[in-house]
Amino acid sequence: AFGVVADIQFADAEDGYDFGGCRRRYYRHSLRLLREAVREWAGESPPIDFVLQLGDSIDGQNARRGEAESALQQVLEVLGQLSVPVHHAWGNHELYNFSRARLVHTGLYSRPAGGSDGPPDRECHAYHCSPAPRLRLVVLDSYDTSTLGTDPGSLRYQESLRVLRDKNPNDDLNSPEGLKEPHFVAFNGGFSQAQLDWFDEVLKFSDENQEKVIVMAHVPIHPFASNGVCLAWNYEAALSVIHSHGCVVCVLAGHLHDGAYCLDSHGVHHLTLEGVIETPPESNAFGTIYVYEDKMVLKGRGRIPDRVMHF
Repeated sequence: AFGVVADIQFADAEDGYDFGGCRRRYYRHSLRLLREAVREWAGESPPIDFVLQLGDSIDGQNARRGEAESALQQVLEVLGQLSVPVHHAWGNHELYNFSRARLVHTGLYSRPAGGSDGPPDRECHAYHCSPAPRLRLVVLDSYDTSTLGTDPGSLRYQESLRVLRDKNPNDDLNSPEGLKEPHFVAFNGGFSQAQLDWFDEVLKFSDENQEKVIVMAHVPIHPFASNGVCLAWNYEAALSVIHSHGCVVCVLAGHLHDGAYCLDSHGVHHLTLEGVIETPPESNAFGTIYVYEDKMVLKGRGRIPDRVMHF
């Protein structure tokens, strides 16, 4: 069993609204909701084995307020009350606050120290581990190709900007207005070829060892588990890796605060979790997933509905 939570986006700030000005965001309350989640996970019996934090743990405005380090510390302190590992995905809001080089030295870097469990690029926050026999968790970095958190002089930045500009001629690169492919916006990102090659090798190993694989990333990789905008740039490439193997049973993501779900044509469940940040203080948005031989059962709290996912 493991806990799941997405888009906490904590800031020690008054409530505000999303970029469209119509969705309320409860910046300060999100930490209280996380505390509630941690209390409930800590009391689970039998105990949970780990927690997946699906990205955007703190809000981008912390950078402007000079509070990025302290906001992150507060979130990590709450999660640190658990006696189990927490696996972190990196989201756009992490990269509004910190460079990739800095994130490697924070508590959000959950990639194990060894090195053989992830791509050669240590700044790519992708890795895999086996939390139980015949079960593998793969954490993907959906901003491995991105203009966020990278030095504008770097090759990574230049290449990412080229990909983005190729598809998005808007002055505001965060605007999907008029785009044929509206997911090519700066607040999304993509997967490098090196990461996709590594991912392919991991799934090959899992196929050979009859493992079931759970994949997590911040940005959804299936259009039906998205609103069409919140979607990884090269989602087709990631899907094609998954579909060329039989081991992946579920892909978990955040980023889209409304949440979404689909069962794709290859029998893979794509579950996008509702975000804590837009959850009213009297509700919540987290869940516990129980893994069985033939299914995963999500027990959701607050805005997150219960779900049974057979494989």
